[in-house]
Amino acid sequence: MLQSSATIACSRPDADAERRTFLVQALAASGAYAMLRTRPALAGGGGELVDTYLRFVTAQNAGDLAAVRALFTETPRFLWVSDGQSIWGRDAAIDRMSLFRQSEVWRVTPDLDAAVTVTLDERTAYLHLPLVLAIGPKAGPDHLPFLVSLLGHRERASDPFAIAALFTTTRKMG
Repeated sequence: MLQSSATIACSRPDADAERRTFLVQALAASGAYAMLRTRPALAGGGGELVDTYLRFVTAQNAGDLAAVRALFTETPRFLWVSDGQSIWGRDAAIDRMSLFRQSEVWRVTPDLDAAVTVTLDERTAYLHLPLVLAIGPKAGPDHLPFLVSLLGHRERASDPFAIAALFTTTRKMG
């Protein structure tokens, strides 16, 4: 009796892992699409910087650290300030981010309605927004409020923004 290719594909030992990976990527893509459709219109280069940030969030939520790294400026002067520490260079930042990815759940949900951009010139802009980070075990992850600010820079006005600096801190509620 002949089996269909779908049956054969599903009978492979790694088929469940492949389906989970596909599902995570599809959910991340649909979430990014929903964020893009509902984000506020921002004047000047602000909307373009938000687009870069959304690619960053989508890559983070998918666990795609290579895509995250590609969004950072290539200079060794890239800066991420996290938990009171200065992390210099995109490789060091990715090494630190990989530690956080060890949690079962790690998902960023930005509050795009509260996003504020400051366009300094056609090549440089600043974005500030709150977000919630879900992190921890699947059975009960913590939901932590954060503030994120990032500096976007591009060599030419026609280039997409790259993230030159990223500043994260816990958000004080109240």
